[in-house]
Amino acid sequence: MTTLIKETEFFNLYTLSDGVYAAISIPGRGAWSNAGIVDLGDELLVFDSFTTPSAGRELRRQAELLTGKKVKYLINSHYHGDHVFGNQAFYDVSILSTSLTREWCKEKNKLDDVEIEIKETKEYLNNLQNQINLIQNPIIKASLMNQYNEMSKVLEDLPDMQIVLPAVIFEEKLIIEGSKRKVELHCLGGGHTPSDTFMYLPEDKIAFMGDLVTQDLHVPIYHPEDFSYILKEVKEMEIELFVPGHGNVGNEELLEKIAGYVAFLIEKSKEAVENKVSLESFTSEFETPPEYKKWKGVNGIRDNLSKVYRFYAK
Repeated sequence: MTTLIKETEFFNLYTLSDGVYAAISIPGRGAWSNAGIVDLGDELLVFDSFTTPSAGRELRRQAELLTGKKVKYLINSHYHGDHVFGNQAFYDVSILSTSLTREWCKEKNKLDDVEIEIKETKEYLNNLQNQINLIQNPIIKASLMNQYNEMSKVLEDLPDMQIVLPAVIFEEKLIIEGSKRKVELHCLGGGHTPSDTFMYLPEDKIAFMGDLVTQDLHVPIYHPEDFSYILKEVKEMEIELFVPGHGNVGNEELLEKIAGYVAFLIEKSKEAVENKVSLESFTSEFETPPEYKKWKGVNGIRDNLSKVYRFYAK
């Protein structure tokens, strides 16, 4: 059962159970992804930190205001900026990730010259605006507009942004025992990125999934086989509420929809490769099924079709 308890500039805060909260991003405001707050008993744990330091600071402020306790841990589910650029607001807490996530954060999220980053982001936004003006598909146009709005918020924070890397490393599983509840961190491989961590609260039957589960979104796929395997393993766990990386909190239907989507991409891509259909023909002639036509994503389904096709065409 989810209950809205607070509306902020960046996100809406929901109670999922006693001491467990979901921070669901408001589109275009600088949070971009979802986060979680867990009361461990004597201290707090936060799952993901949003895409801007401003949103990250508000997340921490609300967490500590809500509970009267201090944040001790921050979990980074994966390396993408919309989940970790808010780390700056948690510079003085224990930031946890897998070693591979830390490695990719360090390599991909460099911020060497702020002036160059500002210039390149402005150019990127200008190109996005041109795409928005030209595109006809209303779903893709709306997705591009949200991308534009979110990246504009990143641009606002860039002059003072610092990349703060995870300092505490775990690999496949880590259990954090609080006086109030236990938290399990699981990494079963990489589906969306090379390394994807989700957080499971066994007593509460709640999972914070990062981008392994999203709502009606063509979430980028890194490794289709691993993605499918991870979702099958999660399905065997006793979970009643799923907090997706993007979208609203839901039940097992959220998991089943993304699992069905990945399975569909695998089936169609394998079929095309086996029949020696070229990638260009496969993507250009592909007819998106009705259940996926309204899903968000700046490139629709075709980027994932290309990625999964290439995976099986190796």
